[in-house]
Amino acid sequence: MENQQTTQIGSFVLRISLGLMFIAHALLKLLVFTLPGTAAFFASLGLPGFLAYPVFAAELFGGIALLLGWRTRLVATALIPVLLGATWAHAGNGWAFTAPNGGWEYPAFLTVATFVQALLGAGAFALDARKPVSTPAFA
Repeated sequence: MENQQTTQIGSFVLRISLGLMFIAHALLKLLVFTLPGTAAFFASLGLPGFLAYPVFAAELFGGIALLLGWRTRLVATALIPVLLGATWAHAGNGWAFTAPNGGWEYPAFLTVATFVQALLGAGAFALDARKPVSTPAFA
């Protein structure tokens, strides 16, 4: 494969991986911790509890958008603050994510990976790659 093809496939694999990860974390907040429980956790960190709801929505709908490859650069860029917040939330727990309450290396890595996705774009098999349907010009 030539370099452009491998870049397109690599960006696709990254996009799908990030999309699944964001959806999984949204579902974790919804089904395991519950949204009120997540709001209480946010409040315990000194954040407004209501932020749990837009974070959940950003993770779920952002993850779906990434899976589809819809507005990939914009969505990835918009998700970076969520990941920076997660990195901040876990900063006091140490480096390893296996530490009690999770460390900060995993959300920091995901922040970088999401930034790379924003730089690369959607890659192969994405709605972003579809060309707009042109309308014939009528004289």
